[in-house]
Amino acid sequence: MKALSVALLLALLASVHRIPLTDYCFFSRSRLCVLWELQRRFLLFTGESDLLSVPPDPQVQGRETERSFENQKEKNVSKQEALNESQLLTMQDTFSSQGEDLARRKKNEERGHQLYKMSNKILKHSKSKKDKEEAYQLLTKAADMGHLKAMEKLAAALLFGYHGPQNITAAVTLYETLAEKGSHRGQTALGFMFSYGIGMEYNQAKALVYYTFGSLGGNLISQMILGYRYWVGINVPRNCEAALTNYRKVAFFIADKLEKNEEMPVEKVRLMEKSENLSSNNDFLDWDVHQFYKFLAERGDTQIQKAFYYFLKAAKAGNTHGMAFLGKMFLEGSVAVTQSNASAFKYFTMAAEKGNAVGLWGLGLLYYQGKGVPVNYTEAFKYFHIAAEKGLADAQFQLGVMYYSGSGVRKDYKLAFKYFYLASQNGQPIAVYYLAQMYAAGTGVFRSCQNAVELYRNVCELGSWSEKFLTAYFAYQDGNIDSSLIQYALLAEMGYEVAQSNSAYILESEQVKILSNDQMYPLALLLWNRAAAQGNAFARVKTGDYHFYGYGTKRDYVTAAIHYSLAVDHHIAQAMFNLAYMYEHGLGIPKDIHLAKRWYDLAAQTSPDASIPVFLARMKLEVKRLFSEIQLFKQTTIPAGKKSHATSWKTVCIIAYLTSYKHTFIWRHPSVQKTPFQRFIGL
Repeated sequence: MKALSVALLLALLASVHRIPLTDYCFFSRSRLCVLWELQRRFLLFTGESDLLSVPPDPQVQGRETERSFENQKEKNVSKQEALNESQLLTMQDTFSSQGEDLARRKKNEERGHQLYKMSNKILKHSKSKKDKEEAYQLLTKAADMGHLKAMEKLAAALLFGYHGPQNITAAVTLYETLAEKGSHRGQTALGFMFSYGIGMEYNQAKALVYYTFGSLGGNLISQMILGYRYWVGINVPRNCEAALTNYRKVAFFIADKLEKNEEMPVEKVRLMEKSENLSSNNDFLDWDVHQFYKFLAERGDTQIQKAFYYFLKAAKAGNTHGMAFLGKMFLEGSVAVTQSNASAFKYFTMAAEKGNAVGLWGLGLLYYQGKGVPVNYTEAFKYFHIAAEKGLADAQFQLGVMYYSGSGVRKDYKLAFKYFYLASQNGQPIAVYYLAQMYAAGTGVFRSCQNAVELYRNVCELGSWSEKFLTAYFAYQDGNIDSSLIQYALLAEMGYEVAQSNSAYILESEQVKILSNDQMYPLALLLWNRAAAQGNAFARVKTGDYHFYGYGTKRDYVTAAIHYSLAVDHHIAQAMFNLAYMYEHGLGIPKDIHLAKRWYDLAAQTSPDASIPVFLARMKLEVKRLFSEIQLFKQTTIPAGKKSHATSWKTVCIIAYLTSYKHTFIWRHPSVQKTPFQRFIGL
């Protein structure tokens, strides 16, 4: 303990002098240091060196700790600097790589956009097959570069078979890629293919999901499809308000296009009627001559120049229609005619002075819009009113607009409704839109969701997609059955009744290659049924036939009789004949010969074409009755064992029966497949 006390005392002295203990003893050589050295050696000799432990010098320990901390700090700083430098280099490399990728992507986008514009230009102005093939090659290159619109257009070309062979598999791949990128067109197309099982499984639930996403993305076709589905209740509960919401969005867009004369209604040919009224010179049958030529002009057709030449020649000869149409052409302008309000006013005035309704309407429009003349609602109303009394739909519509908005007259919704209704009855499509708006909001009339939806639907069906009726028909005429079916099927999905009938007609022709045989008749039945629900009586008969023969469904005579009974309400002779046949044989309904005769007679009265089949059917009934009477007579009057002429009569009756049955069967149902009985009797 004494040695420890000496050591502690020395340590205290060293701390006072602020030097280490060893240094203090080295310099001072004091008695304490000598004593400590002697004690140290003695303890080392005795083996008790642990008593020499001296508490560490706080000052030295602090400096050593500080030096150690500074060294560790320097090491940490150097490590952090190295790490920061490494991260900086990595980030620079990343940014450099990202910058290069961004520049490369931007360059590809610009190149893709140029190729897309070039392909569109060729497709718009060229008519040769070679040029169109070149255009689609450019489109393919643009799509490979990731250009979204090019991918959408190429996928549509592959799906519908535009300007080349169809490739459903490639179309599905492209549309799936587009859908993943958020393309509403891709989502709509996938919904369509799921709804028919084209290129993928038949799945109405998935179709509804894709249509919903497409609608949310602003796709008008998806919105129209959803409107139709909610309207009739296809895989969703019937909901008039939901249908109204969807149809109104589409109708607003179409009405705006119609006001700018950017939409063109087309003729809808029914394939089963084999109409011959559609030719290259008369493609659009429901629009006036001026609109037809304007439609051609917007597509670069030179016939607009011919139209202008003939209208000018007619105007110089004093023809008021020529004057009026020249006024319209100058008012709107085109590639062939420079827009001129002064020239329009001149020709409208010339036509109006001779009482031409279009000329009067044109003057009213100039005063109403202030084109070439000051705005004057009083003059506009005067000219519109005179033209409206002559039955011009456009003038009636303009009067409706003036009363609806209160322009120059007192606002009067009832009069507005009156003139909109008159204009709609005369074929003015924008008037139909205004009527739908009034029914939807209850303006000037009791609110009616049903009326509003029906009117909105009429407007929606005037959209540019209706041009597919032409391309589908031409594809059918050229033998491109699959291409025609795809186009009609899309229109059918949108609710066009004519397209539903045409699609079903193509499906039951058994010429379709893109669908399996198991799919065709169920889909055809589905489409016939949808067309029948929209009032197509022929489709109602076909639906009855499918249930009668068991095409695409189980044979069901009761359901067949119901459909024939519904078709009878539309005065369809074939439905009457079929119903009579079922009463005659007791198929699905109680057997009743008297009702059978009555329906046979009504069929003959309804259609002259039914006269011969009805005659044969009646003859068959009479032969059967005569045969039964002969059998009865034989049993009651001829003694047993004696011969008679009954055997020969029986032979004659059987021959007459089979002959008449053969002819009635031919007329009763021109079926798409032959029944065993038809084959047996040689049909």
